[in-house]
Amino acid sequence: MEITNSKKEQIAVLTGGGDAPGLNAVIRGLTTKAKRYGYDVLGLCDGWAGVLDGGKEKPLDLDEVEDIHMIGGTILGSSRTNPYKVEKGVEQVKRNLVRLNCKYLVAIGGEDTLGVAAKLYKDGIKVVGVPKTIDNDLSETDYTFGFDTAVTRASEAIRNLHTTAKSHHRVIIVEVMGRHAGWITLEAGIAGGAHAILIPEEEFDMDMLVKIIKNREAKEKNYTIIATSEGAKPRGGDIKWKDQKVDAFGHKILGGISEQLAKKLEELTGKECRHVVLGHLQRAGAPTAFDINLGTRFGIFAADMIKKGEFGKMAALHGTQVIPIPLEAAVGKLKTVPKERFAEAKIFYEL
Repeated sequence: MEITNSKKEQIAVLTGGGDAPGLNAVIRGLTTKAKRYGYDVLGLCDGWAGVLDGGKEKPLDLDEVEDIHMIGGTILGSSRTNPYKVEKGVEQVKRNLVRLNCKYLVAIGGEDTLGVAAKLYKDGIKVVGVPKTIDNDLSETDYTFGFDTAVTRASEAIRNLHTTAKSHHRVIIVEVMGRHAGWITLEAGIAGGAHAILIPEEEFDMDMLVKIIKNREAKEKNYTIIATSEGAKPRGGDIKWKDQKVDAFGHKILGGISEQLAKKLEELTGKECRHVVLGHLQRAGAPTAFDINLGTRFGIFAADMIKKGEFGKMAALHGTQVIPIPLEAAVGKLKTVPKERFAEAKIFYEL
């Protein structure tokens, strides 16, 4: 698809990595503000894969984006593709941006997508970033859009599971997304009333979990809810993740900790244990009002950064203000749960 004969400067925009509620709000905010500045906006479909392959683009106008902020997912599609792992991938990206008459690029994504954007900036592409991850693990921004929706979904599930766990006197382990950072599990676990919370930042002790279950039984509380991140690890390594594939960025596709934990706890306590994997339900459906508003502000700010020539930077939320941050700083180190925040959750453990 050949785009475009317009004499206006054109901004390309893509969404990479896992989808997150609020992506469409970013696209709407960017397109609306960019049009006010006099730019055309071209959507590149399927993340970096679409930029590499070419031929999958869609011009974005105000009618196209009018109501998309209320819809989850991304109208542009996404992928976990890494141009730096493809032979002559960077040259392909540059060539296609020139072919498409796109002088500027907005990359919306998490650590991996923005890591590629940071490298492309060094390789001469005028790129700005928008932070997107339901895990809330990007440095230099207080929150990423998608996180609030994921916490809301997970906390509702944990809260609702109390009724069936209590009715059947069961232990239920709820597996929540979070490879290296336990932000969703922490906040959803507290809001949903989990009796124990397991996160990647701190190895958990099986004896502690058994003690919580037995102490609750002694108080005639014959059920227990445990919230665990998919990347949580036991002290001593009694439980291992499933041996699965890795993605284009070298990340293992995790899953299975809750199933193994349920089996182990049933052996140790004699209580019936079940597991629930929330999986993609956490990132599915319409975004919360918070994520719509944050995504909108990030999209508007991305257009502002392009207008001001602030390339190689990312929109970041500091307090209530959106400010520009160098992409390198944002992707240099993951933002993980500090000990003091995790300590807040532990005061509710019945030990």
